[in-house]
Amino acid sequence: LPYVPRVSPVALLGKVTATTFALERPCCVFDQHANALDSVWLAVAFANATATFRNPPSRADVPPYKQLPTAHSYMTLETAAAAYACSAPSPAVLRVGGDTACRDQGRQDPCNGPLPSPGPYRVKFLLMGCHGPKAETRWSQPILLHRALSPSTIDPAPPRRGSDVVVIISILASLGTVLATAVLGALGAKVWGSLCHRDLGTSSFARRSYRTHHIPPALPQPLPPGCGCSPPGLGCFALRPSAPC
Repeated sequence: LPYVPRVSPVALLGKVTATTFALERPCCVFDQHANALDSVWLAVAFANATATFRNPPSRADVPPYKQLPTAHSYMTLETAAAAYACSAPSPAVLRVGGDTACRDQGRQDPCNGPLPSPGPYRVKFLLMGCHGPKAETRWSQPILLHRALSPSTIDPAPPRRGSDVVVIISILASLGTVLATAVLGALGAKVWGSLCHRDLGTSSFARRSYRTHHIPPALPQPLPPGCGCSPPGLGCFALRPSAPC
């Protein structure tokens, strides 16, 4: 078949990891060749081992996952062909290597265990009936997984920034400092002006002369009756009526 499997073009988190990758689902590929009893398998092989891969004549001869390190290939994801029909509702992707229980339990049946190395790998879909293979797709392009880094190779120091980044950061820091200085200067001038205005008002009030109402000088008052002469400097004093002046 002319179909070429490929990693899903849909934006996905973890599309390719250190042990898995997500394939585009092959919808409408086998409709002209499959019947209700057929199944579709996925063959996974190291990229340099596809030339020696041979399609198994029956389901009993399918290479299992546990033989990947020695046989360099295996088959997995057995699915009824009807699940890939054009009218069948199905997920958009197939996760290769997503079954962690395969490696832990050592099951003999074909399973979809984590891939043991970055590869690269190539895959193809194989349609199998009761009497063996009926149709197959082409091999995919090499698929390289992410390589996990050893903790000893990770540099704990942060990476050095380029000179352009350092210059930009310096300019932004300088602009921030100038802006902060201008704002503080404006606030200080406003406060200082307010204080000066208040001081000027107090000083002008203190310098103003306070003038009381005009009070004319007191005029000499006439002596009361019975007031006689007195020795100089003693002023006037009252006398009893019976006393002579």
